[in-house]
Amino acid sequence: MSESKDRVLRCGAVGVGRMGRHHARVYSQEAGVEFVGVVDADIDRAEAIVDQHGGRAFTTVEQLIEAGVDAVSIATPTIYHEAVARPLLEAGVACLIEKPLAATADEADTLRRISQDNDTVLMVGHIERFNPAMRAMRLATDEGRSIVPRFIEVHRVSPMTFRSVDIGVVMDMMIHDLDVVLMLMGGQEPDEIQAAAVSVVTEHEDVCNARLTWRRPEGVCVANITASRLALKTERVTRITGEAAYIKIDYGKKSGTIISRLANESQMQEVRDQLRKGVDLTDMDWHKLVNIEPLEIDDAEPLLMEIRSFLSAVRTGDLPSIDANAGWVNVRTAERIVEAARETMGEVAGASNLADAAAGTSS
Repeated sequence: MSESKDRVLRCGAVGVGRMGRHHARVYSQEAGVEFVGVVDADIDRAEAIVDQHGGRAFTTVEQLIEAGVDAVSIATPTIYHEAVARPLLEAGVACLIEKPLAATADEADTLRRISQDNDTVLMVGHIERFNPAMRAMRLATDEGRSIVPRFIEVHRVSPMTFRSVDIGVVMDMMIHDLDVVLMLMGGQEPDEIQAAAVSVVTEHEDVCNARLTWRRPEGVCVANITASRLALKTERVTRITGEAAYIKIDYGKKSGTIISRLANESQMQEVRDQLRKGVDLTDMDWHKLVNIEPLEIDDAEPLLMEIRSFLSAVRTGDLPSIDANAGWVNVRTAERIVEAARETMGEVAGASNLADAAAGTSS
């Protein structure tokens, strides 16, 4: 068993554009990995990557399989994920697929089933799970500072970059936060979804707000998620409010804060009783009732931590940290949000048409 865990893995990358080139870099530098090479539709780009990181440039996935490969990253445009991953998974090659898992929930389900049928490792690259602030939060909760979420507020906005314009902002940007929120909900899909969106530059939604509701044994939780690729600045912040703690995570700044209740229940009840009696507590120091502390953040590269997690699953055969089922649920939820937003936009358009008709009649 130790021999299997320590064996050198032959790895490659399919699609070496903006993200894929970094996967190639990490593989080429990682101990215990032999970098086989890359596949890209642009052969000049592929050759430039192997000139820098070693390996060979291939023109097809089949050539990469024939060269002998244990694991690959797939960083092609989302619409090609299913077609690219299928032959690899069927050949028993472990796949790390950049988010989202696939363009549709049906395609994501197909990949999930193929990986299960062939007993092949399939992990989805939702990199925010490996952001230092997120890893610090999970470490803090693992150490006993549990939080039962009641309300989650997320803002992910940035200026238009004209990348990934073949998909809407939900699949492009909001999917990051859907993965984290769904993880906090134990992988359970929301019971209710409300959403509103607008298309400004592209033919897809460029701005979207979604309100997701879960009814769980632990109680109701509501998540309010806003994503925009038309903002004037970049902001990636998540706030989690629970019964005993509040957590703020700033992905961009790689920082976080936990505010937990310091006072015990009897102390809190005393404060409530005083408020009920109309006692003036304006001089009370609120900070004496809570503990405010920063999350302990490291400087590890998120992609490096993600790939190491993937390679560990390949070596041990354990379920990856973000498995195919999680990727499928993320895409299904994203589709439900887009559908809810379209229904809302349809209602708005319908109301506008009625108003125009009424105005025309009155004139």
